[in-house]
Amino acid sequence: MRIKSLHVPTLREAPKDAETVSHQLLVRAGYIRRLAAGIYSFLPLGVRSLKKVKAIIREEMDRAGAHEVFMPAIIPAELWQESGRWKVYGPELLRLQDRKQADYCVGPTHEEVVVDLARKDIRSYKQLPVNLYQIQTKFRDEMRPRAGLLRGREFVMKDAYSFDADVAGAHQSYQKMFAAYNRIFSRLGLDFRPVEADTGNIGGSMSHEFQVLAEAGEDAIVACDTCEFAANVEKAPLSDPGFWVPIDGAPQVGPAKLVETPGAKSIESLCQFLGCAADQTIKAVLYMADDQPAVAFVRGDREVNEIKIKKVLGCKALVLADAQWFAQTTGLPPGYVGALDPTPVKMVADSEIKAMPTAACGANRKQHHVVNVVPSRDLRHVQFADLRMAVAGDPCSRCSGRLRSFRGIEVGHVFYLGTKYSEAMQATFLDESGKQAVFEMGCYGIGVTRILAAAIEQNHDARGIRWPVALAPYEVAVLPMAIAGPAAEIAEQVYAELLQAGVQAVIDDRDERPGIKFNDADLIGYPVQVIVGKRAAERVVELKLRHSGDKFEVAIDGLIDRLAAALTIARAGSALSSSSLLP
Repeated sequence: MRIKSLHVPTLREAPKDAETVSHQLLVRAGYIRRLAAGIYSFLPLGVRSLKKVKAIIREEMDRAGAHEVFMPAIIPAELWQESGRWKVYGPELLRLQDRKQADYCVGPTHEEVVVDLARKDIRSYKQLPVNLYQIQTKFRDEMRPRAGLLRGREFVMKDAYSFDADVAGAHQSYQKMFAAYNRIFSRLGLDFRPVEADTGNIGGSMSHEFQVLAEAGEDAIVACDTCEFAANVEKAPLSDPGFWVPIDGAPQVGPAKLVETPGAKSIESLCQFLGCAADQTIKAVLYMADDQPAVAFVRGDREVNEIKIKKVLGCKALVLADAQWFAQTTGLPPGYVGALDPTPVKMVADSEIKAMPTAACGANRKQHHVVNVVPSRDLRHVQFADLRMAVAGDPCSRCSGRLRSFRGIEVGHVFYLGTKYSEAMQATFLDESGKQAVFEMGCYGIGVTRILAAAIEQNHDARGIRWPVALAPYEVAVLPMAIAGPAAEIAEQVYAELLQAGVQAVIDDRDERPGIKFNDADLIGYPVQVIVGKRAAERVVELKLRHSGDKFEVAIDGLIDRLAAALTIARAGSALSSSSLLP
C-alpha cells in the first residue's frame, strides 16, 4: 500500500476528551474517529488491525471445535422476559419498539438468542456437545463512556456458547475455551494473565477473566508470588487467620470500656481522638440488603468487598444505606455502630477481626465508642466470614506465598453457566435414558475492539504506538528520504520484494520532509521501518525496530528473506530482535 493513496489522517494534538493513552493515540494516528459518546468509526488502519484480531480468534475458535454463526443484533423482548433479564438488566440495556409497538433490545450479549436456537435444533444428547460463536457489534448504554475503546457503548465482541449433556462435559468445554483463550492472547503478543473472577450479571458458578496487565487498567488484580493463583480483588478469597490467642506471660487485657468520643464519626477522626492506628479499630459499613438494614464490619484500615458481603447475606441487591434512613429504621447512630451488643440488624464481620488482640469499635450510642475490645472474647453476636478486599502482602489462600497487586484491562471472560438460562427458557433435549434434560452451558466473550486499546496501553512510548507484529496494520514501512534518485529507486525495489515475500508493507511515497515521515511512522507504530537514505546507492539501508528502538545499517541483499522469516516468527507472538535480522 502507498501512503499517498491511503486515508491516514494523523493529528499532532490529542483531542481534549481523550484521557487515556490508547484513546489519544488511536485518534492521533488515524485509527478511529468519534461519532458520539462511546461510539466510534474505524478508519482503514483500524479496520486492518481489527481484521487481524478477528482472524486469530476465528482460527483458534475453529481449532477448539467451535462453529461460527451470526445472530441478529435486535432481539425480541420475549426472549429476555423468558430468561428474567428484561427487568433486572438495568439501564445499560438499550430498549426500543418497532412500528407495531413491539418491544426489542439491542443485544449486549446473546445468551437468550443462542438458547432459542439450541432448543429448536438440538433434540438429542447424540448432537452434543455444541459450541457456537459469533463476532458481532454489541451495544451497552454505559452511563459514562470513557477511555475511547476501553469503555465504549458500541463495540465488537466475540461471544461463544457451549451446550453439553452433563456437568462433566460442560467442564471439558470450559477448559477447551480456557486453553483457546490462552493461545489467542499469546498470539496477539499481549502480556496477560487469566484470573479468577466474579460471574456478575451473566451468572453461573465459575469464571475467569483474561487481563492485559497495564497501569491504565480499571481492574485490580492480585497474584501469588509463589503459586499460579491469580484473581480479581473482587473474587480473591483470603485465608481465615483464626482467633487471637494471648501469648503466655503477656499482660491480660482488661474489660471493654465505654469512652466518650465527640465528633469521631470516621475512622480517621477516631484514630486522632484515641491516638491509635487504623488497624486497631473496627469499621462499620451500613447497607440496605434487599431493602433490609445490615452492617458489615472490617478492620479500620481495610476496604469491604461488596460481592463477598452480598453472597454472605444471600441478598440480590446490596447498596450503601442512607444514614438518616438507617438511623430511623434501626435506632442505631451512624458513625457509632458497634458489634458488641445484639441488635435487630443482620451483622457480619470479616474474619480478620477475630485475630485482633484489641480494638476500638462503635458503642451503638451517639458520641461513644468502646475500647479494650477483644474480638475473640467480646464479639458474640456477629457472623464471621471473608469480607475484605484483597491487597498486596495478604497471604495466599492456596499456598504459603504472598499476594502481589497489578492493574489490568479485561479483554476476555469465560463463564460456566450451568443451567441458569436453559432452565429459565425450558431448553431441553433427550438424554441417554430417553428423558428430558436441560442443557449445561458455558459462555465465552472477547472484547475485540478493546484488545486494540489494551495493546496500546501496554505498548507505547512518547512518540506513539509500538504494536506487537500480530496487531500492526502493516508490518513494515519503507521510508524513502527522497521521491527521486537512488533513494526512491531502492525504496521501490525493497517495497516490491517485500510484497512478493508476503510481508505486509507500505511505502511512504509522499513528497514530505523526512521528519514528517519519521514522526508518522512512529505514531502509527509500524513494527519495522526501512529507511532508505544517503547510502541507497551502495544498496545499504537503515532498519529501525519500533518496539526496542534499535537502529542499524544493513545491506539489502538477503535482507528481505531474513525479514520475512523474522516476521513469520513474530506473528506467533514473539518479539522482533536485531539479531534475527542481521546476517
